[in-house]
Amino acid sequence: REMGEAIYQEAKESDVALLVVGDPLCATTHTDIIIRARETGAEVQVIHNTSVMGAVASCGLQLYQFGQTVSIPFFDDKWRPDSFYPKIAYNAIGKMHTLCLLDIKVKEPDFQAMMRGQTKFMPPRFMTVNTCIAQLLEVEERIGEGHCAPDVMGVGLARLGQPTQCIVAGTLQELLDVDFGGPLHSFVVCGELHDLERDYLAPYMVTAETPRLPPPTPDEDGAAEEGDEVLPGDRDIF
Repeated sequence: REMGEAIYQEAKESDVALLVVGDPLCATTHTDIIIRARETGAEVQVIHNTSVMGAVASCGLQLYQFGQTVSIPFFDDKWRPDSFYPKIAYNAIGKMHTLCLLDIKVKEPDFQAMMRGQTKFMPPRFMTVNTCIAQLLEVEERIGEGHCAPDVMGVGLARLGQPTQCIVAGTLQELLDVDFGGPLHSFVVCGELHDLERDYLAPYMVTAETPRLPPPTPDEDGAAEEGDEVLPGDRDIF
């Protein structure tokens, strides 16, 4: 909120640009900034950009068949939320697909270093399709309504719009150990599939030749969980 205030207060007297990944109106934070900037009398101009909200159609699923979008956060030892599940369930009951936006951790403070008087940040972390599916399956075991069961169809997407984009479709169980490569990843929990959607998805269906991740290794010294992508900081669009 304080950062937003600094942006729109300065915009009353000079030109200020806020650059974001994706389309600026796909996040409520940016909508709030626009409302508050207008309240101060600042003129606001929005320049739209490409977004995964539209690019997800690259896999052949029809955008009109999507319901509510959900965000999947990284679980930790003390926080394993399931607030996204009712929205997936609502979409599934309505035979709609669910786009899952996967968590990104950038510039997370290193609290151990801070205790030593050092200002350091943890390496960027980008949730993978694999981690997303593992968490969905965990929540399914807890709730048990069947909307994220191992046999539910899904589509994993990585680096959409890039020459190296990767799209693989299959059941959640089949996709759990697929190697989707580097970030950024997204995931779709499929609702009812139209015949045209099935035909479009056919080339992307998982096979015996689909690249797989190596078996997981035990965590060491709090390292990232298996499947979490840790990179120096470069970010793809999707």
